[in-house]
Amino acid sequence: MATYEDTIQSSWTADETFGYLAEFSNAEQWDPGVLEGSQLDPGPVRAGTRFRIVVPFGGRRLALIYHVTSYSPSDRQVVLEARSRLLRAVDTITVTPPAAGPSAEGSAVRYRAEVTLRGPFGLADPLLARGFRAVGDRAARGLAGALSRPPGAQGPTAPATGQPAAAHGKPTGTVQ
Repeated sequence: MATYEDTIQSSWTADETFGYLAEFSNAEQWDPGVLEGSQLDPGPVRAGTRFRIVVPFGGRRLALIYHVTSYSPSDRQVVLEARSRLLRAVDTITVTPPAAGPSAEGSAVRYRAEVTLRGPFGLADPLLARGFRAVGDRAARGLAGALSRPPGAQGPTAPATGQPAAAHGKPTGTVQ
């Protein structure tokens, strides 16, 4: 299994950041490894919502259907899982508000992605772990960039609660 974990600071509010990231089809806007993203089920995100994400894989396009397996707006955490005959992917996104204080602003995104190759492909898991760092680092840089766009700029829009402000901080991803 390849695991990538990163924490990115954002000056968006925790609710804005969580709303944007829970709508997983937005990954197309910030992850350069996502070719297409769409929500398959109408309405707001909730447990059971499905997203179709298309990624390059082995020189081809691989469509993955991610299901929201856990959705907790009060904890600002969403867990998504995709399974195909080739792999199983689990993404856990947790957004936390800043430490309490009169000048506290922004939020922090903790993003954890796990990918396990299935069946005979599982023999290549150690190779996947090596390449997964580069993929995760590119996605983390893209997310930091998306969260730094000014209000009204092309790209992400904040949920109905307001407009995003600039992000700060640098991704610090780790791979296991």
